[in-house]
Amino acid sequence: MSNTILHKAATRGHADYGWLDSWQSFSFAGYYNPERIQFGMLRVLNDDRVEGGRGFGSHPHDNMEIISIPLKGSLVHEDNLGHKKVVSEGEIQVMSTGKGVFHSEYNNSPSEPAEFLQIWVFPNQLNVTPRYDQIPLDLSAEHDTLQQIISPFPGPKASHDGRPHKENGTWIYQDAWFHLGTFDAGREIQYDLKKQGNGIYLFVIEGAFLLDGHRLEKRDGLGIVDTPTLNLKAADQGSRILIMEVPMKNNIQ
Repeated sequence: MSNTILHKAATRGHADYGWLDSWQSFSFAGYYNPERIQFGMLRVLNDDRVEGGRGFGSHPHDNMEIISIPLKGSLVHEDNLGHKKVVSEGEIQVMSTGKGVFHSEYNNSPSEPAEFLQIWVFPNQLNVTPRYDQIPLDLSAEHDTLQQIISPFPGPKASHDGRPHKENGTWIYQDAWFHLGTFDAGREIQYDLKKQGNGIYLFVIEGAFLLDGHRLEKRDGLGIVDTPTLNLKAADQGSRILIMEVPMKNNIQ
């Protein structure tokens, strides 16, 4: 595969703090790899497991688009914007931190672990008014197809009541598109690049996929540039993938 960067699951950064078990596809906190700083505007992809009753105390962020995708259990989010929300498996959460946000995130269960993907994307607009959004996903809509969960600002077209059409996902301040899909074994998937110059980062959540004769296993990541169309095949039953299309160069407006 030309123009690709393969990140096998076992080669990711790893930190185990007891209450938090974190696998990091890109340099983060105590994990530093000069060859894995970011993929274009995709800066962080952490695969986190938080023990019951534990979590992240209040801390600041600014000028970053932060997407959380719970894979198991639920998290309690609280911020200085006045939000106190529970985000659960089958939902996604987005924060445009802009001028600055303080927030905390804790496992909603006192005893059962929670698992989630934490993703950071550099924005294309700086110092915006901070924004929070949380939407449910229709998991049936991602069976044997790709469900769009993230698109660029101004995002999905509004309905008659002014609210976004949630079936198109939510939006961030970046020319980025995220899709989720869960596929039966042998199912073929085509993904067409939305914007010239963007790159595509694949992350296998469950199962395995075949791409150009290569097998991508659970939690493997693969970055691809200069490719207008991808053709994947699900290798195992119930294989689930996250496809993230992001700009490869800084595009701050």
